[in-house]
Amino acid sequence: MTAAGGPTAEPIPDWPGQQISLGGYQVYVRSVPGLPDHREPALCVHGLAGSSRNWTDLMDLLRPVLACEAVDLPGFGDSAPRPDGRYSIGAFAQTVTALIQHRGRGRVHLIANSMGGAVAVKVAAAHPELVRTLTLISPALPESRVRRDMIWFPLMSLPQVGPRLLRRYEVLPPETRVAEVITTCYSDPGRFPQARFATEVAELTRRDTLGWAPDALQGSVRALTAEFLRRSAWREAAKVTAPTLIIYGRDDRVVDVRTAGRAAHTFANGRVVVLPHTGHVAQMEQPAQVAAEIGVLLGAPRVREFPLAPAG
Repeated sequence: MTAAGGPTAEPIPDWPGQQISLGGYQVYVRSVPGLPDHREPALCVHGLAGSSRNWTDLMDLLRPVLACEAVDLPGFGDSAPRPDGRYSIGAFAQTVTALIQHRGRGRVHLIANSMGGAVAVKVAAAHPELVRTLTLISPALPESRVRRDMIWFPLMSLPQVGPRLLRRYEVLPPETRVAEVITTCYSDPGRFPQARFATEVAELTRRDTLGWAPDALQGSVRALTAEFLRRSAWREAAKVTAPTLIIYGRDDRVVDVRTAGRAAHTFANGRVVVLPHTGHVAQMEQPAQVAAEIGVLLGAPRVREFPLAPAG
């Protein structure tokens, strides 16, 4: 497995977190401890089958300028499903909106990847008063055509076919499934830290014991497929007024990098960056480059040149 032979440098541990009550349910939120109160708040939103742990390295790099938090969307990571069992993009957007309002830290720098990008666009369009800037990393916005290599996506949405495909996938060893995700999402799977592979396998093994995990995955796939068919996300993107950074990976196997052209013309206050040698999760594969681009968005010196604060 290529990824297991990746970088040998010991990665930083995942940030601590806590369950935050949003009324009738809770979500798990990780944060960087010990940051001065004057730093502006940021909230990171993961993609399909991801979690708040996807932001560990980027949050570390952004510590000099932002007080970052990362949420596990309902049904993922350490967050249980919503009581209503909804996994729509709109339901996730309601959760993110409620979390921002509950934290009461004012407008946030909203940073999101993949499916989380679709969620963040909906939040920024509907609640401009809550979003200071918007950073989208390979956002899951509708493409002009369905690629042959992604045909499994709409198939997963079919009532009888989807569960069958999911069961066939779940019988694979966790090590195989983790390796496949890394191969799909990284331009160079060898960049995935070897020390984190066992952690991902353990997390997937844990999720296999959760009765609602398959519903969360299939429900989210259905939600994304519905969003792609409605194509309303681009209309919402045109309503976003916050300064927006949209980052694509040139080697992305999930989101077509050619969507960058439409993004450049749609976001009224947007800047598009295409990173070479980068796949679907630039915040994990190229965190320093993403942090530097966010530094440009913030009008700050290049973030990676800042002296990092000591780990909390």
